[in-house]
Amino acid sequence: MNATNSHSALIEASSPLNVLQSALTALGEGRISEVIDAFDDRFTFDDQALKLQFTDKERLHEFFLKARELFPDTTLEVLSTLESGYHVVAEWKITTSQLMPLGLMQLRVPISFQGASIVRIKDERIISWSDYYDPSSSRRFRLGAFFTDWIEY
Repeated sequence: MNATNSHSALIEASSPLNVLQSALTALGEGRISEVIDAFDDRFTFDDQALKLQFTDKERLHEFFLKARELFPDTTLEVLSTLESGYHVVAEWKITTSQLMPLGLMQLRVPISFQGASIVRIKDERIISWSDYYDPSSSRRFRLGAFFTDWIEY
């Protein structure tokens, strides 16, 4: 490999698209610490469906762990991606299940929903990430409740 090919391979390896694909792969495989490491120290993560925003790595780590705890059989499939400058859009599909009480038994109910992530990457670090999906089909309300402060009037 000559120097030109080596340089272009290096640029390609650290493209915003590759940064996001690596993060999504790690997230889908439950490697939460690896995903958190991809974020810049100053970032925002918005889950638009649950109306949650995180700017602290520890809280985001807790969010991803709780999601994995509540939906341990989650698989994430990237359907398509689009890269434009520092921005990457990924359309994805999540397949999982949830245990639902049925009298004295518990029934495992399948869940499948599609969504999209819009991510901004600078210097190979994620600085903003917004997820968009239908909250009712995702059945992630319990997850959101763990991170919502209740206000009493």
